Amino acid sequence: MKVLIAGESWITLHIHMKGFDNFTNSTYEEGVGPLRDALTKSGIETDYLPNHVAGTQFPVTLEALHEYSAVLLSDIGANTLLLNPKTFAAFERTPNRLELLKQYVAEGGGLCMIGGYLTFQGIEAKGCWKGTAVEEILPVELMLTDDRVEKPEGIVPDVMDAGHPILKGIDGPWPYFLGYNRLKAKPGAQVAVMAGADPFLTTWEYGKGRTVAFASDCAPHWGSTEFMAWKHYGRFWAQLVGWLARKS
Repeated sequence: MKVLIAGESWITLHIHMKGFDNFTNSTYEEGVGPLRDALTKSGIETDYLPNHVAGTQFPVTLEALHEYSAVLLSDIGANTLLLNPKTFAAFERTPNRLELLKQYVAEGGGLCMIGGYLTFQGIEAKGCWKGTAVEEILPVELMLTDDRVEKPEGIVPDVMDAGHPILKGIDGPWPYFLGYNRLKAKPGAQVAVMAGADPFLTTWEYGKGRTVAFASDCAPHWGSTEFMAWKHYGRFWAQLVGWLARKS
């Protein structure tokens, strides 16, 4: 199996003010490490496009997308894929990559959206996935507004369907999370895990393909250190990808 991961990176600008003087510096960080390492250790080949690269290098043809068994979108806003720099800066027509993802899944591909501040709707609804072709193929309906549910005290999800192939062999209580995106399961979707009254892990089939909505982070900060150290972390993500690729 081969998967494409897009997102999970950020640049932080720091302003240092020291009396009369000030200066700035920036840092670049990636949160993909735990997820990518878990998949690699399970024998799953991964290609990774951080946010600042995805705008230009995310596939623009169905043929290129079909090289992957599954696509994972994590903490990446819809505009990064929708507004190709050739369109935004050079005023050229380019393929609509959200529509391509919809067709990719309809033809048998797998797609997982992983929660965060810029997936689903996210902070101040800046994820902007509501009303897109990608929302059409997800097993959940998105909010119109900021959909974050912050849980600084921690929340432990509850398994509703231990028999789901993604959860095979995953026993015992789940680790805690520090937040998630509030979603609404679509009719016919299967909610395997809940967080309080909200769907946490939701799956369904669209056309010949499959999609998954994982409402929280694959890494900090919503994904707690306890989640990173969870004995089932690698199994969970490998089995999720396997289900998307129809290996289970």
